[in-house]
Parts: sequence; structure tokens; C-alpha cells
Amino acid sequence: MVRTRRRLVLLLLLLGLTVLSPLALYTSRLSVALNSIPRVFPGEITNQGRGVKADKLNALPLQTVSSLKEPVDIVFSEELTESKSQELRLPKVGAHKSRVLSEVTVADDDTSSKDNEVIEQVITLEAQDGGLVKGAGVSDEQEKNIGSLQQSSSEESSQDTMPKQTPAKVVAENSQSARTDGKTKTTVLPDMRIRNIKDQLIKAKVYLGLGSIRASSQYLKDLRQRIREVQKVLGDASKDSDLPKNAHEKVKALEQMLIKGKQMQDDCSIIVKKLRAMLHSAEEQLHAHKKQTVFLTQLAAKTLPKGLHCLPLRLANEYFSLDPVRQQFPNQQNLINPKLYHYALFSDNILATAVVVNSTVLNAKHPSDHVIHIVTDKLNYAPMRMWFLSNPPGKATIEVQNIEEFTWLNDSYSPVLKHLGSQSMIDYYFGTNRANSDSNLKYRNPKYLSILNHLRFYLPEIYPKLDKMVFLDDDIVVKKDLAGLWSINMKGKVNGAVETCGESFHRYDRYLNFSNPIITKSFDPHACVWAFGMNVFDLAEWRRQNITEIYHSWQKLNEDRSLWKLGTLPPGLVTFWNKTFPLSRSWHVLGLGYNPHVNSRDIEHAAVIHYNGNMKPWLEIGLPKFRSYWSKYLDYDQSFLRECNINP
Repeated sequence: MVRTRRRLVLLLLLLGLTVLSPLALYTSRLSVALNSIPRVFPGEITNQGRGVKADKLNALPLQTVSSLKEPVDIVFSEELTESKSQELRLPKVGAHKSRVLSEVTVADDDTSSKDNEVIEQVITLEAQDGGLVKGAGVSDEQEKNIGSLQQSSSEESSQDTMPKQTPAKVVAENSQSARTDGKTKTTVLPDMRIRNIKDQLIKAKVYLGLGSIRASSQYLKDLRQRIREVQKVLGDASKDSDLPKNAHEKVKALEQMLIKGKQMQDDCSIIVKKLRAMLHSAEEQLHAHKKQTVFLTQLAAKTLPKGLHCLPLRLANEYFSLDPVRQQFPNQQNLINPKLYHYALFSDNILATAVVVNSTVLNAKHPSDHVIHIVTDKLNYAPMRMWFLSNPPGKATIEVQNIEEFTWLNDSYSPVLKHLGSQSMIDYYFGTNRANSDSNLKYRNPKYLSILNHLRFYLPEIYPKLDKMVFLDDDIVVKKDLAGLWSINMKGKVNGAVETCGESFHRYDRYLNFSNPIITKSFDPHACVWAFGMNVFDLAEWRRQNITEIYHSWQKLNEDRSLWKLGTLPPGLVTFWNKTFPLSRSWHVLGLGYNPHVNSRDIEHAAVIHYNGNMKPWLEIGLPKFRSYWSKYLDYDQSFLRECNINP
């Protein structure tokens, strides 16, 4: 029994030695190995062999230990020396920070204290405004170091992100830095030298007006000389590459003068007042230039080019030299045939009328079925007839009438004629009293005095034997066959037109005075506006609904122009209220006389394009990109055009 117990104890001892001895030996070796390895953390790695105090570096905002991840695939051996530990490749999280800090530290104690000062400046500046501000005592070299530290401290900890450039390349000249989400984005502004030069010139002009500067005659003379030199160098340059080689030298001289001037005048409040005065003066000049631009544009739109003045004179001279038999147009029997396609065109512009007629006939599938009725004034009657006698519109039928022959159209019948001939209307257009002038110059265009502009409201009276007509303005171009307009079912409406309320300002309240109770109770201010220029009129329905009388009643109510300003669209809106049938937009595309951004695809698909606005294609102010659509329907080799020097 005793022997059995001894054997059991011996077995337990042997078992304990076998298990516990290796554990104790391994633990001892592990502690020795760990004690021989320097403890390196991302925030303190630059302390190894550099002599930098840890408390200074710890002043920087460092990542918490919990945010750090264990090194990957790095083996520490007992033979690892202090020098080798500096070359150790760190994991991606701490590598960027440790490398940036290692570049701003040096090997000896003197330079180490210099870098400690840089770190303290970064901390102070960050505490003030959270960004980089170069203080008065910060050198250029320190500023670069500060920028490197600032960028490294703002980088987010990401194991998948490595720095793409060294800190020395971070600082760029002529750049702006924007901090977003803890990151610094550097954007280089284009043509910074031009911008800086203009800023220096503005500053110099401010100094010229300061009393303390003007007291020094020699400095004032020198400053003016430097301003002239810089202005000469700047010239019309719009980008840095346009500047001459001596630009830097001239700008530097001006900057030196401004530094000297700043020492003479250090009161910022005076400079602020001067800048405000300059800003106010610039705003007034801008306002005056805008008004002048509007006036000159309206003047150019009203002015008759020399070639268009020459053309009717040459045509009239030729017309009156013809025999009476040769002054007549063929196919006059078609003028009252209701089965044909009839167009009405009222104009005193021969060239514009020629384009409308040519484009209509050339794009018609069956030109012989189209009849174009033209009405012009007494002055242009003979020239208009001569043009179409010498340039007949193919197989189409043409008619030219003189408005003076409409003896029934007088001021006793038409209220608008009575208004146009009144003294108040004449004073409105030709009076010199500018105090009562309308602020919107387009309503002062004398074209509104012409009865030709209002003949569209008398179509049933002018053409009593016709039941349907298409009205065309003289500033349009026809691009497709318009015969399909006569087959449209207008469902009892009188006027077929394209609506233009795609934009918010093409509503009734834009054209009518809704402060007047008559307008307010009769119309919806948000109703959609339609366009004149290409309209289908059902003359039979017009007569049945007595539309002309409705037009007259509204003109009588607007005798004092309190319901709308002058023009034909406002009276058209009230006359054809609830009597207009909307056509497809592809029939009539507008805006080529004022909008350079009209969609080219819309133009290509349009049946009619309209140069509404001041920039007519026959004027020099016309939009060049749209002029070819108009000029292609004129033969500039025609003798009358050559003699009057009219070119595309």
C-alpha cells in the first residue's frame, strides 16, 4: 500500500516537471525578448534617436490607441537595433504621420528646439481659427513645415489610403485651400497674375484719392507713373500667358510704391470709405451704360439701313418707266377662289416681304395652289409691285394693294385710327418732354403708328369672299409646306395660334394691366399667351361671332392706354379671348430675333421660324447664327440688290 502511494507521487512529480518546466522556460525567454525591443507607437516613433522630448510631441492631437490596428506581417527580433527601427516599415495607418513628423525634426538639440517652436505655432494657430494663418513672426521655411503638419494632422485614418505626394509638394503658389470634412483641397485659380495685377491697380487708385498721399507731390507723381506703366503692360491681356516678360518687374515696382504708401496712410477707415465711394460710382456708371445700351438697341432696330432705303427708290424709278400693261400681275382670277390657299401679308419692307414670299412658294408642294395677298403703304406700293414683277414667285399668284385704296377704313369706323391720329399719340412718340416718357422704350417704336400693324384685325373686311386665311408677319421664314393648316379642325375657334407660355412671363398679366377692374373681372392673369406671326383665321366664324366689333369695343375702352400699352398682341389677347385654338409648337418657332439659344433641333423641325425681337436678320445687329436661314431665300446677284450694295 505504501509502495503504491510512493509510485503515484513520483508519477505526479514527473508529470509536473514535464508540463510546467517548458512553460516557465518559454515565459522567461519571452520577457527578455520584449524588453530588448524599443516600444514604438505612431505618435512617438520620431523620439527614437532624435532627442525630441515626448511631452512636446504629445501636445499634438494624436489618434487614440483604440483606433490603431496591429502591424501586419512585421516580425520583431532580438537583433533589431535602434538604427534599424527607424527604417522599419509601418502599417498604413501611422506611416504618413510618422514620416511627416520625422521630416520636421532634426538630429541635434538646437534644431530640435526650433521644430518644437513650429509645433507650438501650429497648435496656437489651430486654436485661433482652425486653419492656416501665417503670422508675423513665421518664416517661409516654418510656413512650409506648418503646412505639412497641418495636412498630416487633418488626414483621416484609413488603412486603404496612402499619401500620393510628399509634404514638400503640398504647398502650391497662387492657390486657395478649402477645408471640408477634415480634408484640405487645393484648387489653383486660373490667371492669378492677371487678377493680382488688377487688384493692385484698384488699390493704387484708392491711394491716389487719399489726402495724406496727395500731400506728397513726389510720391503722387511716382505712383501715377507706376500705374501708367502697369496699365500699359496689362493692356488687353485676359490670361497670364498674354503678359509680356517685363510685367513682373513693373508690378513689383508698383507693389513697392504701395508699401511705401501704406506707411504714409495707415488709417483703414479712410480706405474703406474711398472703396465704397468707388463702388457706388461704378454701379452708377453700369446703370447708365445699361440704359444707353437699351436705347441704342431700340434705335438700331428702328433705323432703316442705307441699302433698304436705296432699294425702293431704284424699284420705283423702274416701275414708272414701264408700260401700264406690263404693270399687271398674271392669274388675277385666283384672288377670290376659296378653294386655294390664301395668305395675308402686310408690310412696307420689300426685302423682308420677298423672303416670306420666296420661302412660302419654294417649300410648297403645289405652288400654283397658293395665293399671297400683300398690302403696303402708298410710299412702297410701286416699289413692291416692281419687285415681284421683276422677280415673279413661280406659279403662285401674287397681289399687291395700297392701303390708301381702303376708303372704308377711316377714323369714323376704326377707333384705333382715331387714336393713332390724335395729338396725344403724336406727342407720345415725337414729343421732347422726357419726364412723361414710358420707361419701356420698345412701346415707343413708331411702327405702332402704322395702320399696317393693325390691318390683321380687319381681314374679313379686306377679303370678303374668302373663308379661311393664314396671316404671316414679314419677319418670318417658311421652311415647310403650309397647306396642312387649312385641314385643321379648329372646333369653332376663330384664331389658330401657337401658345408661348412655356416661360412664366408669357402670361396675360405680362401684357395687360390687372390693376384695372375691367381687366381683372374679364381675364385670368395666368392664362397662356399665344403668338402673332403665323396664324390661321377662320373668317366665316369671325363674321358669325362679330369679332371686329369686339375689337372696336376694347379699343374704345383703352383710349387712355390704361388697359394695355401699344402694340397688336394685347388687343389680340382680349379680342380672341376663349376664341383661340392652340396649334402644335412645330408650326411656329419664335425667338430668333432676340434669343441666341433657340434649339437648333426645334428650328430644323419647324414649319415657320420667327425673328421676333429687335435683332432682325436684315439689320447689322441681327444674330449671325440665324441669318443664313433668312438670307438663303434672296438672290444677291439680282441687279437691284447689287446696285444698292445689299450683301448677305
